[in-house]
Amino acid sequence: MTRIIHNFIKPFCSLTLFLICAAAAAHAQNAKINLETLERLSDKASDVVDVTIDENTLRLASKFLNDKKIDEAKVKEIVSALKGVYVKSFQFDGPDEYTKDDVEQIRSQLSSPAWAHMVGVRSKRHENIDVYMMSDSNNIIGITVICAERRQLTVVNIVGPIDLEKLAELHGHFGIPDFDIDFSKP
Repeated sequence: MTRIIHNFIKPFCSLTLFLICAAAAAHAQNAKINLETLERLSDKASDVVDVTIDENTLRLASKFLNDKKIDEAKVKEIVSALKGVYVKSFQFDGPDEYTKDDVEQIRSQLSSPAWAHMVGVRSKRHENIDVYMMSDSNNIIGITVICAERRQLTVVNIVGPIDLEKLAELHGHFGIPDFDIDFSKP
């Protein structure tokens, strides 16, 4: 009887441990943040932009890009790997219609070790920009940008593998500024 229990429990415990670790790793690597915490700002805002483009919508949209046009083919290649693009932007008639707590609810989601704060811009004119990046050992798997101004709050969350070299190839096209940045590997 003890042998039967031992033969059952050991594989069961191993399987359970594996599933817990796999679930934790999957959860830890999810670059999608919860933007619904900002929804309450919609009533205060004069203009609201809410973009939710999930993986299926990205695949569908990429079918309309022409593989024979170099620029469109490059965009298609970048977009085909993404899991989602999410944007919440609120324009207010008056200053300070949102609180620091509203912004902190987003930043708190980006405080895990999986996210790295890459850029922070602070201005006396109350324009604050933060860029966070999530990566695994080899790839960028998510980017979040928070742009907080006195009369506007915008959060952009891009989920999925992002190849900076391919993205840099698009500079100067599709409204992407030409920053003259070299992302090539040394």
